[in-house]
Amino acid sequence: MTMRLSKLFGMDIYTSEAQYKGKVFDLVINLEKGRLETITTAPLKPRTKQEAKKIISEKSIPYKNVKAAKDIVIVGGGKSTAKTEEAPEKRTQYRYSRR
Repeated sequence: MTMRLSKLFGMDIYTSEAQYKGKVFDLVINLEKGRLETITTAPLKPRTKQEAKKIISEKSIPYKNVKAAKDIVIVGGGKSTAKTEEAPEKRTQYRYSRR
């Protein structure tokens, strides 16, 4: 099923665990690859590079996390930012024996 990008603007964004993340405010499109990259929940009109980085890192959702979009947008659970969680460290197993 296809959907016009203009229909996404203003849609509510929820995680698959029913946590509200905000509304679709802006879309970042990669014109070279012809695909949608990021959804932001804040206006993407920064005055400085630091403001732009803050919006992208704190108030955006990578489009690859979108699971469905019809009346609302559903994204995969977890953080809404582009940061990834680190994998837990491997634990070493020790064997003890009594003599």
